[in-house]
Amino acid sequence: MKKHNFNAGPAVLPKVALENAAKAVIEFDNTGMSLLEISHRSKEFDAVNDEANALFRELLQVPDNYKIIFLGGGATTQFFQIPYYFLRKKAGYVVTGTWASKAYKDAKLFGEAIKVASSEDKNYSYIPKGYDIPKDLDYLYITTNNTIFGSEYHTDIDSPVPLFADMSSDFLSRPVDVKKYALIYGGAQKNLAPAQLVVLIVREDMLDKRADRPFPAMLDYKNHIDNNSMYNTPPVFNIFVLRETLRWLKSLGGLKAIQKMNHEKAAILYDAIDKSKMFVGTVAKEDRSVMNICFVMKPEYEALTEEFLAFAKSKGMVGIKGHRSVGGFRASCYNALPKESVQALVDCMKEFEAAHVKK
Repeated sequence: MKKHNFNAGPAVLPKVALENAAKAVIEFDNTGMSLLEISHRSKEFDAVNDEANALFRELLQVPDNYKIIFLGGGATTQFFQIPYYFLRKKAGYVVTGTWASKAYKDAKLFGEAIKVASSEDKNYSYIPKGYDIPKDLDYLYITTNNTIFGSEYHTDIDSPVPLFADMSSDFLSRPVDVKKYALIYGGAQKNLAPAQLVVLIVREDMLDKRADRPFPAMLDYKNHIDNNSMYNTPPVFNIFVLRETLRWLKSLGGLKAIQKMNHEKAAILYDAIDKSKMFVGTVAKEDRSVMNICFVMKPEYEALTEEFLAFAKSKGMVGIKGHRSVGGFRASCYNALPKESVQALVDCMKEFEAAHVKK
C-alpha cells in the first residue's frame, strides 16, 4: 500500500534526495568510503558544504551582508543561544504557539524578556496584529509558522527593532524578504533535511551587538562563521541531504514555484474542510498555515475521531493525528509532499463522511 506521509517532523523529503543519500551512504563521490565515514575536512565534503551554502543564498536571495551557517543541536538550541548572544537589556517575543512560548521562557533566563503580543487567549488560533513594538528592544522574536496549532504569517512584518524569526516549519516554502530580518533560523526536519541541523542567517552588523557576558566558544556565532560552519564536526550527512533538497528545489523553479505548488495543495484540503458537514478548521481563515493544516470533528461527530484515524491509517495516511494541544487532526503538507497525497486524504475524508454523516 502506498503511504502518504503527513508527519509534522521528521517529515517527507524529496525522493531524489533520499535516493542520492542512500547511494552516498554506501560510497560517497568515488572516495571508496561511506558519506558517514569521510572527514568533514576533505575536499569532497568542502564542496558539498559550499554548494549547500550557495544554493541557500541563491534560492532565498540572501543579500551579501548576511552570513549563512549550519549548526548542530536542532532549532530548540537557538531558544537559548539567541538570547545568550543578543539579549543585553530587553527582548520582545510574539507568542503564537508552543515553540514561541518555549523560546520566550528560555530568554527570560538571560535578561528581561517581554511578551509583546500573544494569541494564547484563543488557544493560538490566530496571529496577533496591530500591537505596538517597543523601540527599546534589542530584538523582536517571532515564529513564522506554528507547527502544532496551524497558524502562519503570510507577510514579512515591519519592525522598528531587529527582527528575529524562527522559520523552522515554513523555511524555503515561499519567498521571503530577508532584508526585513536581522536573523532567521530554522530546524531542518520539516522541509530541508534530517533532524538536528539548523540553518541560520544573520546580518553581519548584528554580530557586533553581543551581550556583555562570558562566552563559551560553541555559543559564539562568530566562531562558526569564521570556520565556515566547521568550528566543530558538523552534521555531515544532514548537510549532504540539505544540498540534495536544495538542488531539487532549484530544479522545480525555486521558491515562487514551490509556493504555488504548496498553495494549490493547501487549497484542496481547506476547501474540503470548509465544505464538510463533519470536519471543521481550528484557525482563523486569514491566518491558516499552508504547511500544517489543523482540523477537528464538529462537536456532534467528535466521538468518531479515533475511528476516523484508524480508517485513515487503513488507507495509507501517516501522521495525521493532531497534537494533544489541539486534538483532532493535522496534515503537514511540506514541500516534498505530492499533491496526490493531499487528494488521497480528501478522498478518505469524503468516504468516511459519506458513511457516517447524519442525513
